Amino acid sequence: MIEEQGRVVAIEPGAVWVETLRRSTCSSCSVKAGCGQGVLETLGVGGRRAHVRALCDLQLNIGDAVVIGVREELLVRGSLLVYLVPLLGLFAAAVLAEQLALGEPLVILFALLGLIAGWLGVRWRSGRTADDPALQPVVVRAVLAGSALVV
Repeated sequence: MIEEQGRVVAIEPGAVWVETLRRSTCSSCSVKAGCGQGVLETLGVGGRRAHVRALCDLQLNIGDAVVIGVREELLVRGSLLVYLVPLLGLFAAAVLAEQLALGEPLVILFALLGLIAGWLGVRWRSGRTADDPALQPVVVRAVLAGSALVV
C-alpha cells in the first residue's frame, strides 16, 4: 500500500478530506541536481497542497494527523488507463486511416479523433467507478499527537 501523511480538514459520514503536501522524491534521488524536477523542487514549485477524500471508520476531528493509503495495483491500473487508452485510440485511428489510404492530413485528423475518443472513454469509465469504495483511498491510521507532521 502506498501511504501518505496528511491532516484532516473536513469530515463527512464515512469519509474525511485530508490535506497533504505534494512532494517529489528528489531529496532521495542521486541525480537531483541534473533534472528539471529537482530544480523546480528547490524553487518551491513542487510542494503544493492537495485535498484527498479518503474513506474512514475512525473517530477523527478536524486537524488530526492521519496516514492515508492507496493499493499499489489501483495506482498501476489507473496509470495504465489514463495513459495507455488514449494512446491506443490515437494509434488505432491513425492505422485505420492509413489502411483506408487517406491522405496525411486526414490520417492526422483521425489520430487526433482517436486520441479524443480514448480520452472520452477514460472519462466515462472514471465517472462510472468514481463512487466504488474498492477504488478509494482509505485512512490507514491516525498519527499520535507527539509525532511530527509537516503539512
